[in-house]
Amino acid sequence: MSRHPLPQNKPTQSKSTQNRPTRKTRPRQNLVEIATRLADQHELWEPLIRYDPISRYYARLASEPDFEAWLLTWVPGQGTDWHDHGGIAGAFVVVRGELTERTATVNPFAPPRIVEEPRVLIDGSLRAFGTKHIHKVTNNGLEPAVSVHVYSPALVEMNSYAEDGPQLWQTGSQLIGVNW
Repeated sequence: MSRHPLPQNKPTQSKSTQNRPTRKTRPRQNLVEIATRLADQHELWEPLIRYDPISRYYARLASEPDFEAWLLTWVPGQGTDWHDHGGIAGAFVVVRGELTERTATVNPFAPPRIVEEPRVLIDGSLRAFGTKHIHKVTNNGLEPAVSVHVYSPALVEMNSYAEDGPQLWQTGSQLIGVNW
């Protein structure tokens, strides 16, 4: 006998639906698999490539209920500031050129600390990250770079950070439809 009986007037789940994951507990999309599959579909993203000397160019590749995907292009010298993805997990694949990623370690009791060694991501490199990832990505190469990014769920917020020696301090937040 259950300690908490079911309410009298509410239907119970059938045996066939009892073990089905709910929206809350459904596992996250396999972002590595999705990013890799999209990166391999050259016919999908190659026609969308544009290079903008003023700011990074981006084009949406997919918008699904559980993930979204983007194509980003980077001319030499272009990059992001320090940022996180508002608690969203992601993965990206460099499909042309080379990108450099700097990261920070996150500690709930102290400001994020910059990792000293940057990671150089060459053509074909895959980078997956979790919900607490803070990074800065730059094209330090001599040729333009192209990357395919996947986020789950879709991005709605990004937080920006400023360097203060080896630490980062949050300086702002961008919300989709408000200031982004």
